[in-house]
Amino acid sequence: NLVKTVDIFQNYCIIYSSEQNLKEVRLLNIQYKKGVIELCILSVLSKRDMYGYELSEYISKQIDISDGTVYPILRKLKADGLVKTYLSEDSGGPPRKYYALTQTGMDNFKRDAEEWLSFTRTVNNMIKGD
Repeated sequence: NLVKTVDIFQNYCIIYSSEQNLKEVRLLNIQYKKGVIELCILSVLSKRDMYGYELSEYISKQIDISDGTVYPILRKLKADGLVKTYLSEDSGGPPRKYYALTQTGMDNFKRDAEEWLSFTRTVNNMIKGD
């Protein structure tokens, strides 16, 4: 068995596995991170509407993500009816596509945020030994 280190949100865990299992763990971590980023997008949009680049820049200052991460998630959220878009010419330049939560998006965010907070409390308690 090989010992490998995998970066998970700036924390490290040791994975004892074969190379194939390591690839599967990395894929799982990428999917997990996308789910968390989806929750982060909903959170930011629950406070105010943003255009895509602005949203991507804001999240990338908080979490290490690649440039193209946010846009596919925004397309998925729109297809799922959680966000809507509109054009606005705030800066005097070309219109920007803004993203806003729908009522369904707000409801999902509130539910998912509570589940996330409960989950992380449980995990933190387990790690601390409480």
